[in-house]
Amino acid sequence: MLDELARLSTDASSEGRRRLLNAVTDLFLHDDEPSEEAQEHFSDIATHSLGKMEAPDRKDYADRVAAEPQLPRKVANTLANDPDAEVAKLVLKLSPVLTDADLAAIAVNHSQAHLLAIAERATLSENVTDILVDRGDKQVLRTVSGNEGAAFSDRGFERLVERGANDAGVRKNLETRRENLPVSQARRVLQIAAHAANKAEPGHQVELISGEAPKRVVREARERRLELKLLIADLKDGRRTIDDVVTILARDDRAFDLAQVISTFSEIQNAQALRALLQPESSGIAVACKALGLGAEAFRKVLELRTKRLGLLEASIDVDVTHYQALPAETSERAMRFLKVRSKVS
Repeated sequence: MLDELARLSTDASSEGRRRLLNAVTDLFLHDDEPSEEAQEHFSDIATHSLGKMEAPDRKDYADRVAAEPQLPRKVANTLANDPDAEVAKLVLKLSPVLTDADLAAIAVNHSQAHLLAIAERATLSENVTDILVDRGDKQVLRTVSGNEGAAFSDRGFERLVERGANDAGVRKNLETRRENLPVSQARRVLQIAAHAANKAEPGHQVELISGEAPKRVVREARERRLELKLLIADLKDGRRTIDDVVTILARDDRAFDLAQVISTFSEIQNAQALRALLQPESSGIAVACKALGLGAEAFRKVLELRTKRLGLLEASIDVDVTHYQALPAETSERAMRFLKVRSKVS
């Protein structure tokens, strides 16, 4: 492979450089276990070529490799740090090789468009959301507050409340995901809602954190967690089918809980399941559901949840269900075995 890479690297023309990078990438990504030397050589060729390419070509390349788990981190960082947010956007949103440290550094130094792409990732750590809520504009705050895979530190959550409590979009997002927030943060959401109601109706006093309402919030959250545990137990004991459980959770728009069920029974990480469920491309969640033996009608419920959450076209549901029915179970099972192995290695 190294000899082939060296041969391809001799063409220095603009068009030749673009073809070179695509050819080298094809070679590299088809090598299941590239050596460290091959990774370094590929990274050098890729970063050098990208530095000589115009923005439209860099964007085409970035979109092509954004979700590749085998892309070297150096190349992913080069694309994610591109000053043109259109180039960086899909890599920032989808790349599985960017670390929290990478994302945090980019969030500190780059544009609001870069921050927005990061805010759309399927999962976000507290370290990253701390920066997003400090630096983000209204659109970033709305996006990260509505991202069910985004975790907030107590300090970060207070900063989000400080900067976004007067924004109806942020308040609505936090209210929607309240049940999956830690209890202290769920209480702050209730305070925000009560304060907004008092401002809207000065003569009507809404009971704040000391009353029954926060107790109800905590109770409802506990009840949902208990219900999820019981559903999983029923599924393990054969009292319910996977179709029953998935349909219940998808119908109630419980994306986080649905990802936990998929994670539990497919033995992949919860973050992987949530990322597959909430990314625009449906192939990942289709593979996971098929490997679990989920029926077509239950998968339709999953698609309906995704359509509502992601603002997708309802017309695509029938097409995706048809493709799902044609997807071989053996192919999905092989793909899931590969994911589990990679997850254990990483």
